[in-house]
Amino acid sequence: MSRLTHRLATRIPVDADDLSGVRLAAVTAVLRVVEEEPELLFIKRAERAGDPWSGHMAFPGGRHEPGDASLEMTAVRETFEELALDLRQGLIVGRLDDLAPRSPSLPPVVIRPFIAVVAPDVTFVPNVEVASTYWVPLSMLRHPDTQAEHVMTINGARARFPGFRVDRYIVWGLTERIVSQLLPLFDPVFDP
Repeated sequence: MSRLTHRLATRIPVDADDLSGVRLAAVTAVLRVVEEEPELLFIKRAERAGDPWSGHMAFPGGRHEPGDASLEMTAVRETFEELALDLRQGLIVGRLDDLAPRSPSLPPVVIRPFIAVVAPDVTFVPNVEVASTYWVPLSMLRHPDTQAEHVMTINGARARFPGFRVDRYIVWGLTERIVSQLLPLFDPVFDP
C-alpha cells in the first residue's frame, strides 16, 4: 500500500477551473487486497426514473450537500449511505483529477474521485440505490479481453465510448475515465 500512498502524495490532482453554476459531487474508488491482488469495487446503480446514470456501473458517491464540510466528506457520507461502509477512520488515501460529463445532455456537474483502501474482509449492506456490487481484480481490468466499447445513439448518431467489461456489464463514461486515471498508479507489483 505504501507505493500507492506515495504516488498519490506526490501526484498533484487537476481541479476543475470554474465551479460556478455547476453541481459538485464526489465518488469513492474503494480498493482491497486479496491474496496480494488489489481489487476495485464497482456498484451497479439501481434503475430509477429521472436519473441520467440509472443502471450504470459506477463507484459509490453522489451530490455534495450543504452540510458536507468538503467533497471528501461527501464521498464518505455517500459511501456510507449507499453501502453502510464507514470510511471515517482514515481509509481515504488520496484523490484523482476532477471530471465533468462530456455530453451537454447530462447535468452540469463536477465530480471529484477519492481513493479508499479497506480490509479484505470488509462487509457492506447496499441500500435501494445499489442493485449489485462487484469486486474486480486490477489485473483483470488491465487485461485486453476486458477492454470493451459502449455504443449508443445520441441525437440520431451512433457514438462509441471506451469501457471495461465487468460481469455482463460495461463500465464506461465517467467511471471508465476514473478507472483510466487509477490504473497507471499501480505497476505490476503491488505493495500491500
